[in-house]
Amino acid sequence: MAFMEKPPAGKVLLDDTVPLTAAIEASQSLQSHTEYIIRVQRGISVENSWQIVRRYSDFDLLNNSLQIAGLSLPLPPKKLIGNMDREFIAERQKGLQNYLNVITTNHVLSNCELVKKFLDPNNYSANYTEIALQQVSMFFRSEPKWEVVEPLKDIGWRIRKKYFLMKIKNQPKERLVLSWADLGPDKYLSDKDFQCLIKLLPSCLHPYIYRVTFATANESSALLIRMFNEKGTLKDLIYKAKPKDPFLKKYCNPKKIQGLELQQIKTYGRQILEVLKFLHDKGFPYGHLHASNVMLDGDTCRLLDLENSLLGLPSFYRSYFSQFRKINTLESVDVHCFGHLLYEMTYGRPPDSVPVDSFPPAPSMAVVAVLESTLSCEACKNGMPTVSRLLQMPLFSDVLLTTSEKPQFKIPTKLKEALRIAKECIEKRLIEEQKQIHQHRRLTRAQSHHGSEEERKKRKILARKKSKRSAVENSEEYSAKYSNSNNSGSGASSPLTSPSSPTPPSTAGMSALPPPPPPPPPAAPLLPASTEAPTQLPPQAVNGVSRGALLSSIQNFQKGTLRKAETCDHSAPKIG
Repeated sequence: MAFMEKPPAGKVLLDDTVPLTAAIEASQSLQSHTEYIIRVQRGISVENSWQIVRRYSDFDLLNNSLQIAGLSLPLPPKKLIGNMDREFIAERQKGLQNYLNVITTNHVLSNCELVKKFLDPNNYSANYTEIALQQVSMFFRSEPKWEVVEPLKDIGWRIRKKYFLMKIKNQPKERLVLSWADLGPDKYLSDKDFQCLIKLLPSCLHPYIYRVTFATANESSALLIRMFNEKGTLKDLIYKAKPKDPFLKKYCNPKKIQGLELQQIKTYGRQILEVLKFLHDKGFPYGHLHASNVMLDGDTCRLLDLENSLLGLPSFYRSYFSQFRKINTLESVDVHCFGHLLYEMTYGRPPDSVPVDSFPPAPSMAVVAVLESTLSCEACKNGMPTVSRLLQMPLFSDVLLTTSEKPQFKIPTKLKEALRIAKECIEKRLIEEQKQIHQHRRLTRAQSHHGSEEERKKRKILARKKSKRSAVENSEEYSAKYSNSNNSGSGASSPLTSPSSPTPPSTAGMSALPPPPPPPPPAAPLLPASTEAPTQLPPQAVNGVSRGALLSSIQNFQKGTLRKAETCDHSAPKIG
C-alpha cells in the first residue's frame, strides 16, 4: 500500500483504551485437554461482547510473553497427571478467572498488544510493525536522504504507533526517531485540514515543546521525525529505565521506587504548566499529558506528541477521567493528567486508584495541595482547576524560569476554526461516554443493593408488616359489617354486644324465642383467707337488671307455681 493511498472504505476506528473484561462461562473436556469458553466484553455494553475458546496452553504462552514485565502473575501451575478430573478442572477454572481479572485490571498490561490479541483476535490480528514498515518504505522512495537503523520495538504503549531509529545519510552519527501512527476514533478534521496541520508542526517553536524535524501525513496515518535523546523521557528518569527497552519492561515493575527532589518537582511542574497554558491560549487541543510524553533535555522538560490529538488518538488516562462527568473538556483533561504526572514525580509510581482518598507523606504540603486539587474525590466530583490557577499555587508561583527562546506557533484562522470544531467533537464523544458510564454505574449499584442480603431481609420484614396490616384491616372491616347487620336486625335501641357474647332477648315482642342458655360458669376455687381474691368484673347489666339473674329466672320458670287468680267480672249487665 502506497503511503498516499486512501484508507479502505468502512474501516472501523477502535478506541484501544476502552477496557476489556473477561469471564469464563464454561469448560469442555476433549480427548486430552480442556477448553475454556470465555465471554469477553468491551466497555459497559453487554451487546459489545463475544466468545473465545482458550486452552491452558494458550494461557501459559501468554504468561511467558508477559514475563518481560517482571510481574508475578497468578497463573495456576501445570499438572500432568489427573488434569482431567472434574474437581481439578473446576479449581483450575477459578484460578484462570483470577488470572484474567489481574491482567485486565492492570492499567499497563490491559493496554498492551499481547493481552488485546489474546482477548480480541478479530480486531488485533494485524501486524502493525509490518504495516508501519510498508508505510515508511514508501516514504523513503520520495525522501532518499533518510535511512532506517533499526526498529525500536514496543518502546511505546500504543498498539497502532511504531518507532524506528533513523539516521541521515550524509550525517551518519546523528540519530533520529521516526514515529508512525494510525488514525484514531477522535479524528474529526477533514483530510485536507489534517494534513496541513501535521505539516505545520515543524514550525512550532517553544522552549518546552520538543521540536519536530519533519512531518507528513496522508488520509490514514501520519509520520514524524524528531531527534533521538539518549537520556529519554521524564518517565525514564523516574523509573531509572533505558529509553530503548520495551514499555512493559521499563515501567511495569520498577526495581526501585523513588520520587524526585522537591526542586525538580517544582521546576518540571512549572515548565509543563507553562506549555499547557500556551497550547490552551492558542486553541490547540492536547489531552495526552503523561510522563512518557515529556522529553528530558538537561533540566528542561519538553512536551512530545502534539500530533496525537490531530490523529484522533485516545489518551493514556482516558479510562480514568471517563469515570468523572466534571472532567469534560480537553483543558480539564490536561489538568487531571497533570495530577497523575505530579503524583509520579512525587512518589516514583502511579496512584493505585483514582480518586485518591489520602496521600502519602510528600516533600512539601504544597505538593499535596496541588494533588488534592486534581486527584481527590472532591476534585473529581466538582471539577478541575484551570492551569492559570495551578500556576498561582505556592508550589509553582515562586519558580523562576530562565529562557531566551521566544514561543512561535502561527496557526491560520481557517485551521483554528477547524481545530475548534474538532475539539468540540472530541469533547462531545467524551461527554456521551461519561453519561453512559454514569447510567450503567447507577443501574449496577441499584441492582447490587436490591440483591444484597440486608435488602432481602428488609423486604421480608416489610412484606410481613404489610400482610399483618392487611389482616387487621380485613378483620376491622368484617367486624364493622357484622355490627351493622346486628343493628339493622334489632333496631336502633338494641345495645351493641361482643361477637362472642350471647345476645339478650329482645323486648320489642314477647313472641320472639329466647336463645339457648349458655353453659353454667365454672365455680370459683376457694382461696385461703390470707390470699386476696382477684377482682372480678361485675356481670353486664341490661336495663338495670343483671343478665345472669334474668337468664336464671327464665330457666327456672314453672307454670304450676303460679297462683290462681280470683277475678270479679263486672262486665255482665245489671237488671234494675
